[in-house]
Amino acid sequence: MMCAICNAPDQHAMTVPDSPERAFATETVQRLREAGYEALWAGGCVRDELLGKTPKDYDVATTATPEQVIELFGQRRTVAVGANFGVVMVLGPNRRCGQIEVATFRSDGEYLDGRRPSSVVYCSAEEDARRRDFTINGMFYDPVGDEVIDYVGGRADLAIGVIRAIGDPRQRFQEDKLRILRAVRFAATYEFELEEQTAAAVSQLAPQLSVVSAERIAQELRRMLAHPTRDTSVRWMRELGLISEIPGCAADDWNAASSLLPKCLKLLKLPRFEAALACLMVPSLDWAGVPPKGLSARCRKLKLSNEEGGAIAWLVASMPEAVKAAELPLHRLKRLLFDTRAELLIDLVQAAQHGAAAEFLAEYLHGHGPEHLNPAPLLTGKDLKQLGHQPGPDFKRVLTAVRNEQLDEKIDTPEAALALAARLLAQSTGG
Repeated sequence: MMCAICNAPDQHAMTVPDSPERAFATETVQRLREAGYEALWAGGCVRDELLGKTPKDYDVATTATPEQVIELFGQRRTVAVGANFGVVMVLGPNRRCGQIEVATFRSDGEYLDGRRPSSVVYCSAEEDARRRDFTINGMFYDPVGDEVIDYVGGRADLAIGVIRAIGDPRQRFQEDKLRILRAVRFAATYEFELEEQTAAAVSQLAPQLSVVSAERIAQELRRMLAHPTRDTSVRWMRELGLISEIPGCAADDWNAASSLLPKCLKLLKLPRFEAALACLMVPSLDWAGVPPKGLSARCRKLKLSNEEGGAIAWLVASMPEAVKAAELPLHRLKRLLFDTRAELLIDLVQAAQHGAAAEFLAEYLHGHGPEHLNPAPLLTGKDLKQLGHQPGPDFKRVLTAVRNEQLDEKIDTPEAALALAARLLAQSTGG
């Protein structure tokens, strides 16, 4: 079967194996069709299936209005997540089936805030396709008839590996400024090229990325920097002038970027974004020269969570010690490795081409259990109070010193810990 608006035959276009989520997405289309509405899979799920990848989720586009979708599937199975924009979430019969975002075919009105249209008008499938961002995201698929419906040339661009804005790229990016960054993420993630006019528009409009909320920018960065092609994303951002528009990434820092940075990003292995973002915030890779407070302020500019910002600050602060791991006293080494972010640190040390240090850290971490890295304290503040010592400035100093001796494996009994504490307290009081 050849679709008149496609560039290739549709026979057996999809090779992704069936799953509860896929079956539910097909069932959703069938149910809408049986009720008299047009319905198709839309957007990213079509792109991914044509690439032979399992979609993260499935979206359905339909002629049914939100009210009609809710009436058809029932109040208990639907959530009006964006009814003003024609979007309803349809919940599967069980968790394995997931949920389907069902959106009415729409044409967008004027974009006043660089993010959302001021109004929407329900329309045809073709009009809906032409308001989307990139050709590879603008296709539809009929799972009942096994037919790809492509009004924008998405299949051709998938075949040649190109990210191309639908229509006028400047207009697409003016509508939603975050698309400027999404163009880079798609190009890197799929290892495609940016079409010439699309790339030119990204470069020309790069300064407008500053009007996008830090939260939305951070979400894009999480996705691109957790992906194995993170080095390509950063290369595109540098070449197209986007780096200095990222909150927390100052242009002056990038003037002193290390020549090792691209390789460092490429060598990161864990599917996490924190280590890569630490590199973006310290592109010189001069870890010792970064004030912790300044780095925390940068993370706040990007509106990262406390946990995420804390991880990035800890990685940067820990790197000067980590690259000298074999020379560290045990109490410093164990504290590094007992931290829940130790694997992230080892990944960054390895990527920064300190192979011997990374190997040492990994071997020590995997060769010793938690009871060795973080044994129960031999002495606590409560113990000191019971012996008649009053809390004061020396308390913390003494407890830390005793703990260090324990981690250094110089003492291993409560009696030895008490004796050491008594000596230290006596010295502090001149006794």
